[in-house]
Amino acid sequence: MNRRKDGLVTKAAGSEAEAQNRLRVLIVAPSMDILGGQAVQAAQLLARLSEEPSLEVSFLPINPRLPGPLRKLQAIKYVRTIVTSLLYIALLIKRVRTHDVIHIFSASYFSFLLAPTPAVLIARLYRKKTVLNYRSGQAEDHLRRWPRTTSRTFSLVDEIAVPSGYLVDVFAKFKLVSRSIFNFVDLDRFKFRERRPLRPVFLANRNLEPLYNVGCVLRAFAIIQQRVPDARLIVAGEGSQRSELEHLAGALKLRNVDFVGRVPAGKMHEIEGEADIYLNGSEIDNMPGSIIEAFASGLPVVTTDAGGIPYIVRNEKTGLMVHCGDYEAMAAAALRLLEDNELATELARRAREECKKYQWAAVKSEWISLYQELGKAK
Repeated sequence: MNRRKDGLVTKAAGSEAEAQNRLRVLIVAPSMDILGGQAVQAAQLLARLSEEPSLEVSFLPINPRLPGPLRKLQAIKYVRTIVTSLLYIALLIKRVRTHDVIHIFSASYFSFLLAPTPAVLIARLYRKKTVLNYRSGQAEDHLRRWPRTTSRTFSLVDEIAVPSGYLVDVFAKFKLVSRSIFNFVDLDRFKFRERRPLRPVFLANRNLEPLYNVGCVLRAFAIIQQRVPDARLIVAGEGSQRSELEHLAGALKLRNVDFVGRVPAGKMHEIEGEADIYLNGSEIDNMPGSIIEAFASGLPVVTTDAGGIPYIVRNEKTGLMVHCGDYEAMAAAALRLLEDNELATELARRAREECKKYQWAAVKSEWISLYQELGKAK
């Protein structure tokens, strides 16, 4: 009986020691209330890293919800920004001090000032190690136009991590050293399907904002529909341009265009399963997870060559690329796929193989190694 008790005590002591030795990581990022690539990646990263026994991972949203009746203030323009920022800073002050490594997601421009900059400053105050995970395709313009604010913030962080070789090259232009750790895709959520025969069913699933130029896709589809009258286009996403884009679809006299609105990340594979060709018209981009998800689903990809896209899409190998804004070339590429099913099949097969480097097994060791390097340097 005593041995049993001794064994239990030893196990409990061991568990307590293990817990004390875990590296405590705080991920600071948008919550899923702000639907977008950052929120999706942060949620996936949090879920996977929480399974690692060497880590104790927590999450702090840059857009926290106010409690109870105060939440009504977040429905008021301008007031929303002030009260949310105050709550966010208060939470940073409370929680940063209890962690070892602060992993801070970052966009650009004013978002850079409102979200990552306070987190970096407060982490510095508590002498915590920081990873600034910069993820914006607008990096070059941001760094060039906002040199004072960016240089000061970057000088305070311990590591800059980016999701693409493209951003590594951009940062190098400004004499900033960064390391690339890819976004990852849960391939189990996406069912690969060969499209044979290829149907004229197209998908565009970027947010309806100017930088993603969904209008380019609509104009390309107008040309496609002249050749293939029963062609269908699914437009998934929300944004400031929705009304304008719906009006453009009407002006182009498009048929069979479905604006399906915001689709939760966990449901996107269902929409991708309905389509046979993926179209992307973005003007500014970094490493769009939507393209990698299209790869995983077996959707042949036609995309512009914005930003970091040429770093993940090999033209004529894993997809077809056209210059930004060239909707006529986009339409021609899409029609080419419809006419050449063998080409479409080969592109999709190679693209699926490309997905292996974006799986969690290939990415997790890089994050854990980075955290451990910083933890040892405490």
